Amino acid sequence: MARNAAWPMGVVAPLLAVTAAMAAFQVGAAFAKQLFPAVGPQGAAALRIVLGALMLLAVGRPWRAWPGRGSIVPLIGLGISVAGVILFFYLAIDRLPLGVAIALQFLGPLSVAVFGSRRASDLVWAATAAAGVWLLVGVGRQTGALDLLGIGWALAAAACWAGYILVGRRVSQGYGVAVASLSIGVAALVVLPVGLAHAGPALFAPAILPLALLVALMSTAVPFALEFFAMPRMPARTFAVFTSLEPAFGVLSGLFLLHERLSPAQVGGVAMVVAAAAAAAWSSAAGAPAAHPDLADAAPN
Repeated sequence: MARNAAWPMGVVAPLLAVTAAMAAFQVGAAFAKQLFPAVGPQGAAALRIVLGALMLLAVGRPWRAWPGRGSIVPLIGLGISVAGVILFFYLAIDRLPLGVAIALQFLGPLSVAVFGSRRASDLVWAATAAAGVWLLVGVGRQTGALDLLGIGWALAAAACWAGYILVGRRVSQGYGVAVASLSIGVAALVVLPVGLAHAGPALFAPAILPLALLVALMSTAVPFALEFFAMPRMPARTFAVFTSLEPAFGVLSGLFLLHERLSPAQVGGVAMVVAAAAAAAWSSAAGAPAAHPDLADAAPN
């Protein structure tokens, strides 16, 4: 009886952790947009990554058990991918509604899942995602045409996310759980010069530090901690499907925190991308030999 009584909480707690991680990331992105007038998206990305790296390095302290077999070159590639995902995503949400940007960004992991599969059914998910993207960018006259450069930035973030997954699987074999703090540390070294070149001394203004710390906490430290708690405690397909709901959280965060409204067609486009990502993730995880998701499959929050 004790086992049966404890079983529901053993299932619910990881699901709640993943849900809270997605919500924290989207809330952090919404707060980050409030930094744009002061330092621009480049400066906001630099502040988030640098402060988030300091938080993760202080908590993880990877130097205590430095891996002996990890190659430095893939780790650098992973850090560049992390920097690209966050920088390009911030450039995208400077020009696009939050829900639209995150839906377009999800084309990266969706492409990895679809092209890495040999199932003919995955072509259906690719077509569903393509139809969703068309609804996002090809319709929406009721709310105005979407910014083409913003769409380009979102697709660049998607490509970096795909690279993050492909490179991260290799790096995580050598660095284990230290891959999170080390990759975000490399990303900080990559993106800090970009933020400084754009924002200059304003990047160190004391007035924006509290908001920058909140963004780093909500967008980096909290999601990583929650996902690391959840991933070993739930099946791969469940984790993958739940994280595929993130564009829906983006729509809600944009609506309630930023007052961004989408047309019904654009909401339908987000829903189709979510459905395609969830179905492809479920199908991909079902054929994977591992019982749990790889740390590198999680979003580089």
